[in-house]
Amino acid sequence: MSKKALIFGITGQDGYYLSKLLIEKGYDVHGVIRRHSNHQSELGLVGQLSGSITFEYGDLTDATSVDTIVHKVKPDETYNLAAQSHVKVSFDVPGYTGLVNAMGALNIMESLRKYAPTSKFYQASTSEMFGNVVDEDGFQRENTQMRPVSPYGVSKLFAHQMVSIYRKQYNLFACSGILFNHESPKRGDNFVTKKIVNYVRNGDFSQKLELGNLDARRDWGHAEDYVYGMWLMLQQDTPDDYVLSTGTTYSITDFLTMAFTKKGLDWKDYVVSVEKYQRPEDVHHLKGDSTKARTVLGWLPKHNLQSLIDDMMEN
Repeated sequence: MSKKALIFGITGQDGYYLSKLLIEKGYDVHGVIRRHSNHQSELGLVGQLSGSITFEYGDLTDATSVDTIVHKVKPDETYNLAAQSHVKVSFDVPGYTGLVNAMGALNIMESLRKYAPTSKFYQASTSEMFGNVVDEDGFQRENTQMRPVSPYGVSKLFAHQMVSIYRKQYNLFACSGILFNHESPKRGDNFVTKKIVNYVRNGDFSQKLELGNLDARRDWGHAEDYVYGMWLMLQQDTPDDYVLSTGTTYSITDFLTMAFTKKGLDWKDYVVSVEKYQRPEDVHHLKGDSTKARTVLGWLPKHNLQSLIDDMMEN
């Protein structure tokens, strides 16, 4: 009999790639969506796979609806990819960010504890939990001190630590994947990488491209690689937390250079840094050490930043 997978946050970038992977592996995939007036907007990216997915209406901030879904589906594997994931926006709506990212994850774990205690659970954690703390060798890893500098990072740290508590206190098979920046052609347009690629690809240079901090350094990977790592975590005999990263860091200006060079252009002629896109407090340097995932899970990313940009430009 096919394994059942339940995905919260199925309509986003990671939900699309994870659903595609699980369908290919023969899973019975269930995804939670919120009711919209327009049915297509409910499905988002995963609408392309809708014929192979059973959709459940609910909202992870509503504990009762989460209970109902978990009790109905009784999943073998549960993935929480849902989040208010825009860091700058989290300063504008900190309460909502906490409700979705922190309490939403808690609602899922409580439901699993009550109605599907044997389900394996994956929580999407984030490198933003580290803030600006970096180990002496310049990397961030599973045991690096976490000191987030945004409401988004704080909300994710709450969920991350609750995973550890439910794993130890309730024997829930719960894992956190500490994901560094992962992108794809499916990324939302309000994220800086997609904003840059769309500007270059569309070829309308009548207005300057406005961005925020151009000096921030990020460890960028491809979402397709990262969802495979998520799945691998739930195939282990023992639950644990893992960093997923490429181990290489680039600045926003590096990304700009690589993207604009694809069209034979110099980004300095088209890009300006403006105050309105600056974060109140920014993370300056992210560089993940994924040795544990590579050693224990056998995980290895297939993409580098250039192939990621090529994929984003071509699709």
